[in-house]
Amino acid sequence: MEKSPRPQAVLFDAYGTLFDVYSVVQAAERLFPGNGERLSLLWRDKQIEYSRLTSMSGHYQPFWELTQAALRYAAQRLGLSLSESAQTSLMDGYRHLSPFPENREVLQELHRRDIPAGVLSNGDPDMLGAAVKSAGFEALLSPLLSVHATRRYKTDPAAYALGPDALGLPAQDILFVSSNAWDALGATWYGYTTVWVNRAGLPPEQLDPPPHRIARSLREVLDFFPTPT
Repeated sequence: MEKSPRPQAVLFDAYGTLFDVYSVVQAAERLFPGNGERLSLLWRDKQIEYSRLTSMSGHYQPFWELTQAALRYAAQRLGLSLSESAQTSLMDGYRHLSPFPENREVLQELHRRDIPAGVLSNGDPDMLGAAVKSAGFEALLSPLLSVHATRRYKTDPAAYALGPDALGLPAQDILFVSSNAWDALGATWYGYTTVWVNRAGLPPEQLDPPPHRIARSLREVLDFFPTPT
């Protein structure tokens, strides 16, 4: 059996992994009764599609702008009248996304074990910083790496290269954690040790290689970092 990797640091994806992107559903439902969940799902799908489109074509736009454009598209696709105030309200929700319940405990335990723990995200620096601050994770996450510095979104190798450059470690010595299967795959291709947090019980990507671990919550990240004796 292959020896389990022993990474020395961990990087988390932000949106969907640390922060629940669908926590905006309640706000969307208040604004558009009966359509909140559909709007949220389509909004997220279009946001990721736009990140790939702009990255592959070399027409980079900041993630905030892509998120806003995706919201407008989703509303139009569903035949919803999106006022300026409704757009502002929903976009502001991205600065205050709810963290998943177990995340604070896991981040605190990593801190207790002296494991460097940061973020590698598609989010703009300001957008990302606001979400981390809103969740109260500022003292628990460093560095906060935004792909904005590369003008390339994940899964472009330039985006993943930010981690080894910032931490001074080879990719295989960094645990990359994402709830997005495509992101875990891209990170595995790049050379990270990877965990896919599959909270929803989705089927795995049908491209090789698989992530090093498929987890149901962030708690399984701690298995890679033994408790100090």
